[in-house]
Amino acid sequence: MGSILTEQRERSIDASQWASGNQIERDLVLTDADFARIRELIYQRAGIVLAEHKREMVYSRLAKRLRHHNMTRFTDYLVRLERQPEAKEWEAFTNALTTNLTAFFREAHHFPLLAEHIRNKPGPVTIWCSAASTGEEPYSLAMTLLETLGPKAAQSKVIATDIDTDALSKARMGIYPLEQVRKLDEARVKRFFQKGTGQQQGLARIRPEVSELVEFLPLNLLAPQWPVKGPFDAVFCRNIMIYFDKETQAKILKRFAPLMKPEGLLFAGHSENFSYISDAFKLRGQTVYTRA
Repeated sequence: MGSILTEQRERSIDASQWASGNQIERDLVLTDADFARIRELIYQRAGIVLAEHKREMVYSRLAKRLRHHNMTRFTDYLVRLERQPEAKEWEAFTNALTTNLTAFFREAHHFPLLAEHIRNKPGPVTIWCSAASTGEEPYSLAMTLLETLGPKAAQSKVIATDIDTDALSKARMGIYPLEQVRKLDEARVKRFFQKGTGQQQGLARIRPEVSELVEFLPLNLLAPQWPVKGPFDAVFCRNIMIYFDKETQAKILKRFAPLMKPEGLLFAGHSENFSYISDAFKLRGQTVYTRA
């Protein structure tokens, strides 16, 4: 999920595109009513709040779905969606409107804090990454388990969930551009990645010792039932709450608390503050929370 800085950048880009329509292909009809309905549907389905300036993003991302179905009007696409509430297309609709911005060891200060928290745990460690995206974050957590616990890490687990099934498919593959992997320190690259050769040159694959610690599951944080069971030593919910309104944030935080161990830690994104949203958690520091 993106940060406030990314949001501001997207706002600037969207505004400039809107001002100069010739930069965007406009072979499809998106009315004001269509855009309003899309905003309502994605909020109902995934809790995502789409701002007014996201109109161009919505057009460009959903246009692929209309062309796939040989449609020219967003109105027809939305009517088809709403007539088939259980259709597979809902998954494609949600995937299209989900933002995936992530990196290995993003917000790096959290990982030493996690290592300190789990270092002397007597039993297996279980961590929930609730916005796994394309896998960089849960694999970073698995690497932290291996670096901190050594052989005992094999008994531990990272449960990685996301609403975007396309992103999860990429995450399960565990294959990334080598340029992205080279941003890590050399020791981690050698220990945790396999460099591709031949047709795979320029790519790197997560080593099995890392991927075996991670279980990927589709999960909508708005769903009445979650396919995860605690208690968790830590929950990572970073840079996703910014896409929800405060009411939705409070509901999710309330559901997190019973799934965590009494001393469990909740990790938030650098632009997120839960202190005034829920009384279920209290701030420990550096966007890390403990159960109240």
